[in-house]
Amino acid sequence: MKIKSVIINMLLCILTYSNSIAYQHKQTGSPQEIIYHIFQRSFYDSNGDLHGDLNGIRLKLDYLQKLGVTAVLLTPLYESVFYHNYFSSDFKKIDPKYGTLNDYLSLIKELHHRGLKFYMDMETQYVTDDHVWWKDGLNNLNSPYSDFIIYDDKAHAKPTAIVYNLEGLKGYDDVYRKITTVNLNSPKVLEYNYQLFKYWMDPNGDGKFDDGVDGFRLDHMMDDLDGKHLMPHLFDTFWNPLLSKLRQVNPKVNIVAEQAQWLSLGLDYLQHGGVDRVFAFRLAYSIRAFNKKMLTENADSTFLATPADKQQIVFIENHDTPRFSYGVKGDVAKLKAGAALNLLIGGVPSIYYGQELGMTGTSAAFGATDANEIPNREAFEWYKSDQGKGMAYWYKQTGPHKDTFTNDKPNDGVSLEEEQNDPNSLWNFYRQMIAIRKANPVISQGTYKTLQNDNGQVFSFTRYDGNKQVIVAVNLSDKPVNANIARGNNSSLKVLYGTAKPAINGNSVAVNLPPFGVVVWGM
Repeated sequence: MKIKSVIINMLLCILTYSNSIAYQHKQTGSPQEIIYHIFQRSFYDSNGDLHGDLNGIRLKLDYLQKLGVTAVLLTPLYESVFYHNYFSSDFKKIDPKYGTLNDYLSLIKELHHRGLKFYMDMETQYVTDDHVWWKDGLNNLNSPYSDFIIYDDKAHAKPTAIVYNLEGLKGYDDVYRKITTVNLNSPKVLEYNYQLFKYWMDPNGDGKFDDGVDGFRLDHMMDDLDGKHLMPHLFDTFWNPLLSKLRQVNPKVNIVAEQAQWLSLGLDYLQHGGVDRVFAFRLAYSIRAFNKKMLTENADSTFLATPADKQQIVFIENHDTPRFSYGVKGDVAKLKAGAALNLLIGGVPSIYYGQELGMTGTSAAFGATDANEIPNREAFEWYKSDQGKGMAYWYKQTGPHKDTFTNDKPNDGVSLEEEQNDPNSLWNFYRQMIAIRKANPVISQGTYKTLQNDNGQVFSFTRYDGNKQVIVAVNLSDKPVNANIARGNNSSLKVLYGTAKPAINGNSVAVNLPPFGVVVWGM
C-alpha cells in the first residue's frame, strides 16, 4: 500500500536479527517460479492514451518470456479515484484506463496458454467516498450497506479514519479524496469478499480456472487492522474463513500476504493467517545494505523459520520502495551483485518491472500526496530516446508535479533498446541468473546453508540436495578480495558463472573476486 513508503527510510535502517549460521531449510512449492511485478499503468500503452494497460501487457508477453520470468503480479486493477488503484471506488469494475473485462480475460488466457501464472493484488479493507457503501450508507441506518464500513458515531455520519488516522489523501492531480475502513467484522462483508475473490478465480464459473487467477496478493493484511483494536482477531474471524472457502473452490490457489509490519518475518501469517507466502523484507533490506552480518543473520533466520510447506518471496524493490539502482547510484557491478542474490539465494524471486534495466527513482517530498511515490513507478524505458510507441507517461500530463518526474534520461544506457544487444548489460545478466536458476532446480528446491569464509566482505552460501549443489559467493565491497570458503566434502565444482575458478584445498575452496564480483559454482 502506497502510504507505507512514508516510513521507508526508517525501515532501511533495520536492526539485524541474531541467529547462528548453521541454520538449514529445504524449500518446497513451485520449483521454478519467478515473479515479474508490474505497476501496469506505467508498463506499456497499447492505445495511445499514455496509460499502460492490459493489452499492453499482453503485447509484451514475448518480452517477459525472453527475460525468463514465469508469473506476473499486477498492482490492483479495480476502479479507484487514485492512480495506483488502492482504495477502491468499485471492486467489481476494472479501471477503464486498463481496458475492459474482455481485455483482462484475453490476457489471462494468453498467460495460461504460454504456461505463465497470474497473481491479482487485492486490498478490500478500505474504500473511498465514491463507493456505494459510503454513498448509500452515510447517514442512512436503513441502507443495505449500513454495516459495510465502520463509523465513529451511532448515526453513521462520520466514517472512521484509516491507517495513521488519515481521513483521506490528496491525489497526484492535487484533488483530495476521503477514505474509510471497511467493517471486516460484518458477515455480509465476508460473504461479499468470498463472492468477489471467487469470481476472479473462475470468471465463467466452469470449474476449469483457465480464465482465473492463480493466486492473490493481499495488501496490508493484518490480524488487528491498523492496530486500532476495532477488529482484533481477523485471522480467525475473517481471513481464515475466507481463504478456507476459496480453497474449497480451487485447492491450488496461492495466497501471498504482504505483512503490514515490514520488519517481521511474517511467521504469524504463515502459521496462523492461512497464507502460503509472505515477503522477505528483512532479506531485502540486507541485500540493499551490502552488509555481510545482516545478510548472514537474516538469510539464516528467514529460511530457518519458514515452515517447510510455506515460502518467502525474495525481492530487492517493489512499488513501495525506492528503486535499488537509486540506492547504489547506478553502479552496474552492485546492481549485478544484488540481482544474483535476488535470484539465487532461494525462496520465490520477484523482479519489479524495470529493475532488470537498472531504472532509478526514489520517493519525492511533495507533502501529503500520493504523487510522492510516482518516481518509483515511472514508465518502463523501452527506447534509447525514452520516446516511442507504448511509453506510458500518464504522470507527465496533469497535476502540479508533472514536470518534476525526470528519472528517464535519453541515451543514459538504461533502456531495453540499449541493453538487449550488449552481452555485458544488466539486462543480460538478469537473463543469465534466471537461466542458471532454471537449469539448477536445487536452487529452488534444495536446502539453504550459509557457508563460512575468512573474509568479512564476502557472503557465501549453498543450496544442496543429495549430490546436487550450487555455491554462490558475492564480494560486497568495492575492492578485489580473496576468500577461503568452507565447501563440505564435494569432490569437484564447475563454474556456472564468473571467471573465478575454484581452487580446492582440503575442505575449503579459495577464490579471488573483483569489486562486487559474483561467482556461481555447481556440481
